[in-house]
Amino acid sequence: MSFGFLDWLVLALFMLALLGIVVWVALQKEEDTEDYFLAGRSAGWLAIGASIFASNIGSEHLVGLASAGAESGFALAHWELQSWIILILAWTFVPFYWRTRIFTTPEFLERRYTPETRTFFSFISLVSYVLTKVSVTVFAGGLAIKEIFGIDTLFGVDFFWIAAIGLVILTGAYTVVGGMKAVLWTSVLQTPVLLLGSIVIFVAGLVRLGGDSGFFEGWAVMSEISGDRMHLFRPINDPEFPWPAVVGGSIIIGLWYWCTDQYIVQRVLSARNMAQARRGAIFGGYLKILPVFIFLVPGMIAFALAQEGMIDLPGPNSAFPVLVRELLPEGVKGIVLGGAIAALMSSLASLFNSSATLFTVDFYERMKPGRTQAHYLQIGRIATIVIVLLGIAWVPVLRRLGEDSSLYEVLQSVQSLIAPSIVAVFFLGIFSKRITPTAGFWGLIIGFAAGMLRLILSLVPPLAESNPLFAGIVGMNWLYYCCLLLIFTIAVMVGISAFTKPKDAAAIAGLTFGSTTPEQEAEVRESWNRWDVVHTVAICAIIALVYLIFW
Repeated sequence: MSFGFLDWLVLALFMLALLGIVVWVALQKEEDTEDYFLAGRSAGWLAIGASIFASNIGSEHLVGLASAGAESGFALAHWELQSWIILILAWTFVPFYWRTRIFTTPEFLERRYTPETRTFFSFISLVSYVLTKVSVTVFAGGLAIKEIFGIDTLFGVDFFWIAAIGLVILTGAYTVVGGMKAVLWTSVLQTPVLLLGSIVIFVAGLVRLGGDSGFFEGWAVMSEISGDRMHLFRPINDPEFPWPAVVGGSIIIGLWYWCTDQYIVQRVLSARNMAQARRGAIFGGYLKILPVFIFLVPGMIAFALAQEGMIDLPGPNSAFPVLVRELLPEGVKGIVLGGAIAALMSSLASLFNSSATLFTVDFYERMKPGRTQAHYLQIGRIATIVIVLLGIAWVPVLRRLGEDSSLYEVLQSVQSLIAPSIVAVFFLGIFSKRITPTAGFWGLIIGFAAGMLRLILSLVPPLAESNPLFAGIVGMNWLYYCCLLLIFTIAVMVGISAFTKPKDAAAIAGLTFGSTTPEQEAEVRESWNRWDVVHTVAICAIIALVYLIFW
């Protein structure tokens, strides 16, 4: 079915609304880096929660999570049932981040450990953004748009490149102009469009699968075809997703992503006060419950439709685009494509802004202190442009993954090598006064190096086969390796702390649980009420129910 007039009309209306928001934001002149990077610390819970969700749900979810559903069913759903980890951000980390008035999470590590720790963590974050998040998002978005339009080439050029690069430039432009305010307020528009488009796919897929019997029969058919793939927990001897490894690995990656990654944390740093930051995270927790059903399950629907001979599914990464092209009538496809574009743009905008923040605040401002705020603001815009160009340059690398691999699993496997050392450094840092600056710095370096060792060995098979140790590292399940890496980093940090001097108590006041003052504790207590608790309990109950049903 071709992309018709109504589809173009819906897309045009969406883009006009987006342009209106960007123009409105652009007319509000930014005066300093706090305005540009943190929206003047004036954001409320609605914008924060919507931005957390829209930033997290990129096109790699639309394409990648659907492909994971098509390839392995519910096995990777654990990563999408992490609303309870967002609550850890809300209740545990928000008070520390808010009271220190930091711009970046690496800045927190400088205060808790050393400037060198901050620099290395900023470096890790920037490299990971360019090599994984930016390029994966662009790759998945270009693939989705090409498949949905059904256009192979345009003017002799692969339509993938026209779609991907065009949207990157468009997103980069409004991020450069509007900064964090543009990211936050466009997310308020993009989130409902994204949700509506994805829900339409979910319902239409089950209705097609159920035939004359409709939606519920479609779920029954999908469940029957999927069999054991409907379960969250696989046997302990499962070669790919043994349940202890999945539980441990997904939690470690989730703690890194939701509680320490600048990409997500920057949203709560923009809040007008601690209460709004916490409530924004709680609202984001509610929204995070949805992806399993509106992104992963459609992949399982595509697999079932292919098994029934109702659609042709070339590969797992084609699951979402094929559903859009095959199932939806004219006009509705425009809504869903608008959702896909919203996902791509919101994720990229957040990545561009966070990367520019890290470079400007953690590197440039420290190397060139004493400059005017207007100067730093200009550097932030230039840094955003550079990140845009680097992201485009790395897209060909991700495209080589091909159509036969689940993009979502590939992304998680790379992040599993980055997350453990960061989780160890942050959590030991706030829970223990005894962890020393030396331990924090070397724990981060050694843990990261151990993660990169596996990545290098997996990319260079002859090296991996050169000795039994290297072969064992590569042969280990990637989720078990993630768990082992966390344990190893914790052991390194505890061992180094036993022989090195802890930081002066006055220097870490308010940075650990054991060093908070009564005044600080009272400030935290005043920032929440019973409704915050009620919503927290409600989110945990919903997640527990999902686990119970799909055990």
